[in-house]
Amino acid sequence: MRKYTNQRMAVAVSGGVDSMVLMNLCASAGLGAVVLHVDHGLRATSGADSEFVAAAAAKLGLPCTILNWTGDKPKTGIEAAARDARYKLLTDYCRDNDIDVLLVAHQADDQIETFLMNLGRGSGVYGLAAMRAEQIRDGVVIARPLLSIARAELEEYARARNIKSVNDEMNIDGKFTRVKTRKNRHVLADSLDISDSRILTAIDALGRVRDMLESDVNHLIDLVYVASGRALFSAKFLFDMPEEIRLKFIAELVRRIGQLTYAPRLEKIRRAIIMLHGDAKFTVGHCTVRRLDNKILIVPEGVSTSFRKEKNV
Repeated sequence: MRKYTNQRMAVAVSGGVDSMVLMNLCASAGLGAVVLHVDHGLRATSGADSEFVAAAAAKLGLPCTILNWTGDKPKTGIEAAARDARYKLLTDYCRDNDIDVLLVAHQADDQIETFLMNLGRGSGVYGLAAMRAEQIRDGVVIARPLLSIARAELEEYARARNIKSVNDEMNIDGKFTRVKTRKNRHVLADSLDISDSRILTAIDALGRVRDMLESDVNHLIDLVYVASGRALFSAKFLFDMPEEIRLKFIAELVRRIGQLTYAPRLEKIRRAIIMLHGDAKFTVGHCTVRRLDNKILIVPEGVSTSFRKEKNV
């Protein structure tokens, strides 16, 4: 964590044990982080949680700001919607206040659960590589200094130092995918002898593959993507790529051009590439994709897909 000493930083604190430990570590390391707490307004006790975090931050001498998720909440997909809203509130605050780094308290158990959830969705290398220790989101560095530490270790650290925390009942609600994964993870070790350490080793290996692929894909995207938010290239250019790079190339182009936080699911990208074997026009991820003869064009949805007289790659 001390690598960020000379940068302005914030720490996201939900009030759960992981984030409370992270906040205390920030204080003990003298990092002077701003504490940010997001009140999603989804539970009757959310206001009390906000007061708890603010009081705990004050005892440590850290400034605290409460960010509220206002407006209508979706009736379905609440996990994803809450996550996206939370990150938007956090990164908007950081940008508005010239904060360079946002520390979040994801730990090793979160990493394993993310891997298993993505495995269940049929994710490729990028999804199975799970969370990065550091990434940039909306112009802010998101850092996860606890990512290699088990939840049990953090709980023991909190007990030994009398660090109090709150319990979010949504974390035990079995209707949520992450909670189901958490409750049934033990089957892998108990019945199949697949330990947490082995899963984390696999995640690390996949992360190295992801980084290598990402470097190659970014180079290819630089050849076809222009500032006007469109991409034009030949079908030969696309289908000469190895399959894994081809999948990520299209996924990342759609993410950028469609201005998405996350790329579309792998199965949607696979279907798109199958359609691009011949002349086609379709939408995916807020983009319109068109192939005519040997040319492929990707533009934001609603933008004309007429091919201009410019050289494609």
